Amino acid sequence: MNSKERMAAAMNHRQPDRVPVMCQLALGHYFLNCDARPSQVWFDGGTFAKVLVELQRAYAFDGILVNLPGRPPDWKDHLKSHQQVGNREHLCWKSGLETIFPPDDNAQTYRPGQAPLERADYRSVDIDDPATYRLSGYLWNTWHAPELWGIDPQADLRDSAAYPAWFTNTLQEVQHLAPDVSIHAEVFSPFTHLMELFGYEQGLLALLDEPDKCHKTLSVLTRIVLAQVHLYAACRPDAILVSSAFAGAGFISRGMYEEFVAPYEDPVFRAIRRHGPKSYVHTCGAIGDRLDLMSKTAVDGIDTLDPPPLGTVHLDEAKSRYGQRFFFKGNLDAVNEMLNADDQTFEHAVEERIRIGKPGSGYILSSACSVAPHVKPERLKRLTALATQLGRY
Repeated sequence: MNSKERMAAAMNHRQPDRVPVMCQLALGHYFLNCDARPSQVWFDGGTFAKVLVELQRAYAFDGILVNLPGRPPDWKDHLKSHQQVGNREHLCWKSGLETIFPPDDNAQTYRPGQAPLERADYRSVDIDDPATYRLSGYLWNTWHAPELWGIDPQADLRDSAAYPAWFTNTLQEVQHLAPDVSIHAEVFSPFTHLMELFGYEQGLLALLDEPDKCHKTLSVLTRIVLAQVHLYAACRPDAILVSSAFAGAGFISRGMYEEFVAPYEDPVFRAIRRHGPKSYVHTCGAIGDRLDLMSKTAVDGIDTLDPPPLGTVHLDEAKSRYGQRFFFKGNLDAVNEMLNADDQTFEHAVEERIRIGKPGSGYILSSACSVAPHVKPERLKRLTALATQLGRY
């Protein structure tokens, strides 16, 4: 089997030749382990496509998650200056914004004087005003780009025709470069969009103070996500990941999940299904108390599955209760079993996940959350080697 076939078998609960391996890498991991400058990885779609494939090949992963949208080809034309200050890149934009790249972490963008980016005020926001969805704080953290270049300021982002052609360019380039690999696109969940629109502290307050306004906002944001699903699905990816990172216990309650998350993610999962790709959801932290709620939606798979102490999912229990309902991806503690562990601890953890996840298929070996920037490449190569050695059916 090639990688695309191996992943398809696991996601469809068919028996592959071995347990597939696919980890999402933190952007800082690309910055540290590829020759391209961080700004090129972040803002140049062609460069990002190349480094995605470069490290997939280096680690022999069976899948690639394209977790940034395409980029406008003229992005450099919007720069006022570009400097290297110590070990950090500083980009100043003609719009007045500034982006700073640490050598091993996500870019941070600010208004002049490194003031925080502007967010919507949930007490006064006009949900129906297109300008609401062009605030710098919302825009930079969902698109990771300085402006919606080439889009009419009054364009309705709920309409897929409003998006520029370059929106899917990175996905298509990765598909071209790695035709035998399982290629996945990513969209943010409506709940994540809500948190990015208001900012996380204010977003949580909005859930308590203005629940009706949150529901109305989530309805609008769901249609924006559906427009992006439509665009990605036209490129025929093997799967679409719905990133809903901050929907676990410790951030919101089970009741809030049931009210504000599941009802708005479900239409997204159903749309992905209608288009043909598999769907899966990425939720960090403690999700053991809401797997049953997830099972009532149309999602095909669950990503992360953080084990204790970071989360509350024991793979054997999840597999026993929901192994026929979902495909699972993850459960390796990204901190205590991958980043900070000695070799013996790491290998034992991998062996245990393979032993538990392998029976009946439906399991993809992976870190629970993103692979941390400073995880050594040799460890990731060993991950695939162990799956090849121990994960055969």
